[in-house]
Amino acid sequence: MQVEKGEHSLLAYFPSSTKAQEAVSALKAAGITTVQFDRVGRFGTRYNDRYNNPLASQGNTITGLTQYSADVNPGVKTDTRALLAADPAVSGIGLKEYGVAGNKGFLVTVVTTASRVKEAREILEAHGAML
Repeated sequence: MQVEKGEHSLLAYFPSSTKAQEAVSALKAAGITTVQFDRVGRFGTRYNDRYNNPLASQGNTITGLTQYSADVNPGVKTDTRALLAADPAVSGIGLKEYGVAGNKGFLVTVVTTASRVKEAREILEAHGAML
């Protein structure tokens, strides 16, 4: 995503992927189409490459469910896995004011013209974004 001359970018952080996806849909419905959705994390992990549903016995690791790290190579040293498992995001212990990007680990990036910045901002804020 590149910002051209005369365009502006907005970086909006959300507490959940659901709210972020709703904002993306609302932006696109309003005709603002240069929108990107990402997850922000501390551990450099990616979205799971495979479906990760514990209710269907497909949750391979607790860190995969809580930190999107199920695609970490199983050959990774056990001390690394122990550190991931010790994170408060896994146990819930110590979660008060703990998290990523101010407890808002989902990022929506918008590029639009100067004339539509206010409209895009209002849509994002209406869906709970922190800009």
